[in-house]
Amino acid sequence: MEYRCVQCGFPIKTLFVQYSPGNIRLMKCESCKAVADQYIECEIMIPLIDLILHKPKAYRHLLYNVLNHETVNLEALLWKSAIAFYLLDAYRSLLLRQSDEEHSSSMTFSSLTWICQKMLKDIIFGNIMFLCVFFLASRTLLNTPNRVFRFRDFVLAILVSSYLKIFLVAMMVWKFPSSAIFVVDLFVLSSNAVALKVITESSMIRTIGACFVAHAVKFFFIILGLELSSLRY
Repeated sequence: MEYRCVQCGFPIKTLFVQYSPGNIRLMKCESCKAVADQYIECEIMIPLIDLILHKPKAYRHLLYNVLNHETVNLEALLWKSAIAFYLLDAYRSLLLRQSDEEHSSSMTFSSLTWICQKMLKDIIFGNIMFLCVFFLASRTLLNTPNRVFRFRDFVLAILVSSYLKIFLVAMMVWKFPSSAIFVVDLFVLSSNAVALKVITESSMIRTIGACFVAHAVKFFFIILGLELSSLRY
């Protein structure tokens, strides 16, 4: 991904000029005439808060100007993000299964082994379906005929924008109702929509539609897996 202005998304060759250590001048965008990326001089909490608030300029800063092939090993980052994504999804699936007190009270070693295998299969195939449907829905619903829409950049944007799943870790410390899992899912869906809007420059309605289709497929796949697990016992 190339550098871009966080305000309008216009490509830019460089974000700043460094005259000496600690002495830099931020470049301005040739299109909107604004500072291309003001987050460079901000503390890390400023872009983090804007990411939580779902501001598109914060996502442009992260996806184009921070996670850039010139500064970051994208292949290693992609694998690390995928591992974290799957681990959080595994924990999410475990929380959903633990919410059924009837099954947890009659747990045996064989049932635990079968549930772990089933959960692993649900996570792997569910996320494969999720990414494939997400990509196909994006290519179908979004106006991207003149843009190079690479699958690697798409997957990286989706994995990185799913960072809100980290809030599920709070359930290790505090007890929340199972409905809190679906609240986190809604935040992840909205975060995915903003990231998809940034990399495709499509309308928010279309990106939300693509996100909703993919998340719905994954949701029904996991619910079907839970129902089959309950029939097993």
